[in-house]
Amino acid sequence: MPALRLDAIAVSSRNLEESARFYSLLGFTFPDFDASTQHLEPVTDPGDVRLMIDTVELMTELTGQAPVPPNHASFAMLCETPADVDAVAGAVEAAGFTIKVAPWDAFWGQRYATVVDPDGYQIDLFAELPDAG
Repeated sequence: MPALRLDAIAVSSRNLEESARFYSLLGFTFPDFDASTQHLEPVTDPGDVRLMIDTVELMTELTGQAPVPPNHASFAMLCETPADVDAVAGAVEAAGFTIKVAPWDAFWGQRYATVVDPDGYQIDLFAELPDAG
């Protein structure tokens, strides 16, 4: 079997500008784009896993059905420290987005939170707790 490597995670968006605003709070940097843009990717280093954001219209055209965001986390973002989990979740909430699960010290040894993007995709934020390990 050939070796495979995760290259990209994809979500759909009803409003790319609002999605870019949300994902910027999670540390992503976006190139300039305009109202005609249907596919948007943040700037990444070569070899990094890419985030692809496609408009609902484009995904409907490509797949023949409208996308439906999941009811569980679609991916997770590793933070450097437990305090970073709190800071990012706080910035997301202050910007008017939803916190699904407030930061907490999970029994598996991580500071954990779940935030929700404008289209309903849930993103976990986590960091190892100092005494875990």
